[in-house]
Amino acid sequence: MKKRDIKKAVLAYSGGLDTSIILKWLQDEYGCEVVTFTADLGQGEEVAPAKEKALKFGIKEENIFILDLREEFVKDFVFPMFRANTIYEGEYLLGTSIARPLISKKQIEIAKATGADAVSHGATGKGNDQVRFELGYLSLDPSIAVIAPWREWDLNSRTKLLEYAKEHGIEIAQNGKKSPYSMDANLLHISYEGEILEDPNHEPEEDMWLWSVSPENAPDEAEYITIKYTNGDPVAINGEDMSPATILEALNAYGNKHGIGRIDIVENRFVGMKARGCYETPGGTIMLKAHRAIESITLDREEAHLKDELMPKYAKLIYNGFWWSPERKMLQSAIDATQENVNGEVKLKLYKGNVMVVGRDSAESLYSQEHSTFEEDEVYNQADAEGFIRLNALRFIIEGKKQPHRIESLVGNLDSLKV
Repeated sequence: MKKRDIKKAVLAYSGGLDTSIILKWLQDEYGCEVVTFTADLGQGEEVAPAKEKALKFGIKEENIFILDLREEFVKDFVFPMFRANTIYEGEYLLGTSIARPLISKKQIEIAKATGADAVSHGATGKGNDQVRFELGYLSLDPSIAVIAPWREWDLNSRTKLLEYAKEHGIEIAQNGKKSPYSMDANLLHISYEGEILEDPNHEPEEDMWLWSVSPENAPDEAEYITIKYTNGDPVAINGEDMSPATILEALNAYGNKHGIGRIDIVENRFVGMKARGCYETPGGTIMLKAHRAIESITLDREEAHLKDELMPKYAKLIYNGFWWSPERKMLQSAIDATQENVNGEVKLKLYKGNVMVVGRDSAESLYSQEHSTFEEDEVYNQADAEGFIRLNALRFIIEGKKQPHRIESLVGNLDSLKV
């Protein structure tokens, strides 16, 4: 494959083995200047060493970018997604998916600031992330060149990667027990793929889970917390105002303590194959439950139902990498418009892997006890329900008179029901 003429490339760089190999490979194969970009998304690992590693490869200090993106990540990406109560295929809270548009955005910003003509990532040719990164790049800068080493090089095995690293003096960390799984982490979640998980019938070992205690080992006493919402976003826990990232960090701590947020799923990747993954999303699991609870008393019925109908489409757009698309922005505007009155507090009970809503309150609540009470009331005439029912049944009544054979076929043979 003929190499393009690239002068400078911005690499999404973690400082780990794979991206260190990519850094060296870019220098050798493209002969270009490399700019490294390391994002702190709250992944729980030290990002500062990435600078020292980049310097060892001859990267100029002014070409090394390490950015703390935790607040922007939660405020501008996680929270908007949770306003929609977003879940992909019924279970996945999109922890990896929602981080990619932010990383893409920052790479393009750095490329423009440094005069780079290319961006590069370490996603493989089998996964979703290559699509997510590159759709982001090209949405934000259609002229940018994209280098995806996994689709170009012949280092297609762990053995070849290690040989390349040894040949080029790339440090291979040996300290501590290294997880055998392919993992991704940020403030919203941690994911595990590969190794024994490639057999969807093989239960993962307990020591795979790095964040949460097992529900069996969680405290035997339930814990209560209260989350305050303003315009659909959580703003305080137990009466203490917090920033977006700080709120998610606190909810993660609660969730991890009580064994909340573990899932084991087989999902449908955008590129075509099914993939088995395990995820820990402790704070997100709590947020989803709480947000639906506050919406239950502040949203109109049809408004809430339409949101639920739109959500799978919205989730699919994020999963497939279309965060920057006009259709996602359109849906976001509709979703955000519903959140004006989503204000109030939700009380939750956390216990052994469970999140239970035990209270919800809002000054803008649409819940009317005087209308829904089982006791005597003066605001609702139960006799009105007869006309309501007959009007809704009118088409059935007409059909029964005009096409009685259809009704008879639905009723069936009553004799077959006799004992």
